[in-house]
Amino acid sequence: MDLKVIKKTRIYEDIVAQVKDLIADGKLRPGDQLPPERELSETFQVSRASVREAIRALESMGFLDTKQGEGTYIASSVETLLASLPSTLFQRRDFLLQVFEARKILEPAIAALAAERAALEEVAQLETILKEQARQITEGETGVEADTRFHSALAEAAKNGVLLKLNEAIVDSLRETRERSLQTRGRPARSLAGHREILQAIQTGNPTRAREAMLDHLEAIEHNVLKLQAKEQKERESDTPAAVSVGAGDDLSTN
Repeated sequence: MDLKVIKKTRIYEDIVAQVKDLIADGKLRPGDQLPPERELSETFQVSRASVREAIRALESMGFLDTKQGEGTYIASSVETLLASLPSTLFQRRDFLLQVFEARKILEPAIAALAAERAALEEVAQLETILKEQARQITEGETGVEADTRFHSALAEAAKNGVLLKLNEAIVDSLRETRERSLQTRGRPARSLAGHREILQAIQTGNPTRAREAMLDHLEAIEHNVLKLQAKEQKERESDTPAAVSVGAGDDLSTN
């Protein structure tokens, strides 16, 4: 395997990133077995404790499956499927439309279930997350960390393990896209307002309103992301040097 020596401070996160990159590049496939902990430690030139921490993190994300007495394997899951997709695919409009189509099916249902099933402590957690998001925005940040936590906590409150894993896979795959979207002027405040609408429906135990509020929120995000993508595409095209053709007796002209 094409592994590199770890140099950064957050060692286990670098190991996690390398393994995910190997999955994305197709060098590690579902069912492949990882080398033993000792071998990984020597290859990365890090402590075995860092390797163990990375393995635990990758297991919690759904990328690895440890079989007692047998070893650690690349898991067959939605997470590994999404990780195997090239990052360039997430820049294509048609693929993003499919992702948002999936989100608009999945997340309104999660919000509706959360409105029916959320315990008092889970509602309190959602309230705390939104207070933190508001603080981050007030201090000039995008609030992306609290934004991600809100959607994750909402999925946990729905109390459906399958929906939780599906949601985690999609949300994690869109992390970079979410960050860019929240850098748009005024978008962090609008995102917070959308979250508050969803939370209000959950606080009042109204699944219909929770579903509608989540759909409205996702449609606003989709509009912003696609608009931003179109702008970035236009800028890339304008930066591409135009070809130059010269005909006999003609002036220089661009094609």
